[in-house]
Amino acid sequence: QVQLVESGGGLVQPGGSLRLSCATSGFTFSNYPMSWYRQAPGKERELVAAMSISGRTTTYADSAKGRFTISRDRAKNTMYLQMNSLKPEDTAVYYCHVGMWWGQGTQVTVSS
Repeated sequence: QVQLVESGGGLVQPGGSLRLSCATSGFTFSNYPMSWYRQAPGKERELVAAMSISGRTTTYADSAKGRFTISRDRAKNTMYLQMNSLKPEDTAVYYCHVGMWWGQGTQVTVSS
C-alpha cells in the first residue's frame, strides 16, 4: 500500500522557518522524481520545488529561490522541504508529490 505522510506544518511568524517532511512507503522511493507543491485559498496548486531522480538537479519556483531547499533521505524514504525567511504569502497547504502519488497536505500559516 502506497503511503505519503506529511508532517511539519504549522503556524509560524514572518521570518521564521519550518521543515516539512514526507515519509513514504509502499514503493521504491528513489525510482521517482519528487516535488513539493502548494495551494493557497482561491488559487491553483503550484510547484514550489522539485528534485530529479538522480538528485543532482533541483528546481525552484521564483518565489522559493534562496529561501526553500528540497532534499531527501533515501535510507528513510523521506523527502523534506526546508523553508526559511517565511512570508505571509507562503501561507498554503503544502503537498508532496512522488511519481504519481500525492501526500494528504499539511497546512503552513505564516502570520504574526
